Amino acid sequence: MSDILTREQRITIVYGVLCIVVMIVVLQLWLLTATMNAYLGGDGSVVIPAALASLGCLGLNLGLLKYLYAMERPRPESRGPQPGA
Repeated sequence: MSDILTREQRITIVYGVLCIVVMIVVLQLWLLTATMNAYLGGDGSVVIPAALASLGCLGLNLGLLKYLYAMERPRPESRGPQPGA
């Protein structure tokens, strides 16, 4: 089977990644809202775990971005020895 993806396959992958990123961003917004509500209510113990969870979400988003960049990078052709070499 070929490693090369067609344009339609790439678009499908990009849409899937975009949906996951939107869900993660909504999760981060909810996390920020819940954390601020708890912190302003006097519970400061939730700040560090929420910050770590938000950093985890950032890591997931950066990993997805790295995957998209790797998917778009042109692959080198696997050829035999070059003439004259």
